[in-house]
Amino acid sequence: MKPDTGSVLIVVDVQNSFLPGGSLAVTDGDQVIPVINRLSKRFANVILTQDWHAADHISFASNHSGKAPFDVIDLPYGMQVLWPDHCIQGSDGAALAQDLDVPHAQLVIRKGFHQHIDSYSAFMEADRKTSTGLASYLRERGIARVFVVGLATDFCVAWTALDARKAGFETYVIEDACRGINADGSLDRALQNMENAGIKRIQSTDVN
Repeated sequence: MKPDTGSVLIVVDVQNSFLPGGSLAVTDGDQVIPVINRLSKRFANVILTQDWHAADHISFASNHSGKAPFDVIDLPYGMQVLWPDHCIQGSDGAALAQDLDVPHAQLVIRKGFHQHIDSYSAFMEADRKTSTGLASYLRERGIARVFVVGLATDFCVAWTALDARKAGFETYVIEDACRGINADGSLDRALQNMENAGIKRIQSTDVN
């Protein structure tokens, strides 16, 4: 499979908060970086996403009295997992990983900056109404195939891939360039949802 000018690599949330030692570390999250660096050189089009939360964000357990990280609460837009504080705007945790080497990335989508809505997907926020404008951007540029990598497989990667597919893009998740959190079976659910949606799961060696 050879990426053409109608293909894009979306690199999801490879940020310090999600790496070992970070406040919401994904197990072996740093191992995706060399894979992504190699992959990105095969793509003319690369987009990065960046979680970008206010300190008082609604998804932080610390902003809900009596709640702990990974508790689930009901919000106006649906059920919300509460997270440790992470990727706070302007902080080191929100910075892209130092070893991420994708100088030709053309766009950075910051998400989760609305205080009262969480955002996993690069396309739509969790209320399923607020768009980032990414789908229109890709269509305007004649891009039809989306390849998704990054952190974490079962949340921001899966939601991005599912929204890409829903928007009509041919969608691939490159599994060895992702790592998951797997909170209470979330990884198996995400993999099943992606399979049901027609998203293809491949390896980095399938891209040349």
